Amino acid sequence: MKVYLIGSLRNPNIPVLGNELRAKGYEIFDDWYAAGERADDEWQTYEQGRGHTFVEALKGFAAWHVFEYDKFHIDTSDVGVLMLPTGKSGHIEFGMFVGQNKPTFILLDGEPERFDVMYRSATAVCATKTKLFAELRKLA
Repeated sequence: MKVYLIGSLRNPNIPVLGNELRAKGYEIFDDWYAAGERADDEWQTYEQGRGHTFVEALKGFAAWHVFEYDKFHIDTSDVGVLMLPTGKSGHIEFGMFVGQNKPTFILLDGEPERFDVMYRSATAVCATKTKLFAELRKLA
């Protein structure tokens, strides 16, 4: 089972969870994390330095390449795991999994400051890694 680990480039726990899941025998896609915590900031600075707006930057080769890379792995993964905290892109990626009717899980990072009913779209919302691991075992 290929698990796409969704999260933030600024979340240092992404590779930790990825390694824990690998140790349990799952194929994990978290290679996106290699871009580094400033990847999005650097892309923005580069595009703005070229005089591009956000809309123009989205049409560029860099955006196209990164989007297709992530989308390929979303499309070829069996399960999506959203690890909080994360941002807009992570939530959109999660929505792509939901839209494909694939199992999805959210791993909380504590009690949320703001509740959100749309998290009901997940197969399960897990307060702990232990709960997440138990939910994933149900799919095997």
